[in-house]
Amino acid sequence: MRSVKLSSSRDRSRHWPARLGYALLLSPFLLWGIFALWWGSWPRGACLTLLSVYAAAHCAIILLAPVRRVLPFCLAAFLVPLASFLLMQPSNDRNWQPDVARTPYAEISGDRLVVHDVRNNVYRSETDYTPAYETRTYDLSKLKGVDVMLTDWGLKYIAHTMVSFAFEGDDYLCFSIETRKETGESYSAVRGFFRQYELIYIAGDERDLVRLRTDFRKGENVYLYRMRFASPDDARRVLLGYLERINRLHEHPQWYNALTENCMTSAFRLARRETSEKRKWHWSIILNGFADRHAYENKRIDTSLPFDELKRLSLINERALAAGDGPDFSRKIREGLPGMSQ
Repeated sequence: MRSVKLSSSRDRSRHWPARLGYALLLSPFLLWGIFALWWGSWPRGACLTLLSVYAAAHCAIILLAPVRRVLPFCLAAFLVPLASFLLMQPSNDRNWQPDVARTPYAEISGDRLVVHDVRNNVYRSETDYTPAYETRTYDLSKLKGVDVMLTDWGLKYIAHTMVSFAFEGDDYLCFSIETRKETGESYSAVRGFFRQYELIYIAGDERDLVRLRTDFRKGENVYLYRMRFASPDDARRVLLGYLERINRLHEHPQWYNALTENCMTSAFRLARRETSEKRKWHWSIILNGFADRHAYENKRIDTSLPFDELKRLSLINERALAAGDGPDFSRKIREGLPGMSQ
């Protein structure tokens, strides 16, 4: 009896390193599952019950299950939060904040483009504004360029990306890919990974989308660059890609994802799909605070100046403040910027 007991004790001692290894290896699954159930789409009580059961089962499996079965049993338990996550459905019918209450959509007939629900809010402060949506008409044959804006708020590695299409006559159509928040909801980077926000492509006037960041929000810097394309038709195809996307989202909502479906990754996929020059994935698509440097190194923005000088000149906050909300706002923020004549 004593020898059997000693053997059992030795077995348990031998298995603890393996169990510790499994605990470390599977901890990302446990954390992901906890977050997925905490913000699940089912009733709150059901989600909390499932969360408790899942966390307890995961820990019990690691501590008590035969070592050779720990991995398959934990993966089987992980199907509970995974199913909850995958069953969550996006919607266009929620109590939205006024600044994302409408999704834009477009109608195209030949070169005539009509965009509905172009946002042009009137701001008194970041949170005090009068919502305004307009229907605007553009001539696709007069498209002359594409500009990209990177907005940082003190984080070196991350920026918000906006793309603006320039038409003759200083007419611009700007797109900002964002989270569509409900009334009372705020943005959380962690929640952005767990299907907590729908995706929206805001089509807006630059006096709205740019001035909101330069005039009314604190600590945000906006940099403006003119993009270079290998083919003159690329700009038109990219714009058509955006229009196709807003029409699809207008009818079929989609989840925002902080990593895979955000302002930069979505814009890059559109550019990659629609342009004749095949663009490779690069780490600056994720750490998009470096996207302008990567574009400079690949000659996709102006290279007539050293990059640091180009970036200094491309900061448009003071220009935007001076331009105010006048009808020539877009022209004034671009006057004298490197590469704008391209």
